[in-house]
Amino acid sequence: QVQLVESGGGLVQPGGSLRLSCAASGSIFSMYGMGWHRQAPGNKRELVAFITSGGRTNYTDSVKGRFTISRDNAKNTVYLQMNSLKPEDTAVYYCNAQGPSMDMSYWGRGTLVTVSS
Repeated sequence: QVQLVESGGGLVQPGGSLRLSCAASGSIFSMYGMGWHRQAPGNKRELVAFITSGGRTNYTDSVKGRFTISRDNAKNTVYLQMNSLKPEDTAVYYCNAQGPSMDMSYWGRGTLVTVSS
């Protein structure tokens, strides 16, 4: 069973930075693709960034150039570095682990990021 724990959320001013962390259980972390999703009040959950087991990354257009996803397989941890934050980035951010099969998907409980006006 894969367990995920997010941390690093909080209140930040527009233009500021935060780094989210997601610690994953298990010894097969390196085989999973890892993603960050977010959900704002009244909105659907959306994919923000994804990194494959091989280290390839993908970002939604609204965060390109501002966010960076990375992973440290030795620490079983994935990160989301968020720079130049905007009020529109306010949401609960969730960590997701995607296994080799499409039905092997695991979620953390989320961490709240609030970017004030």
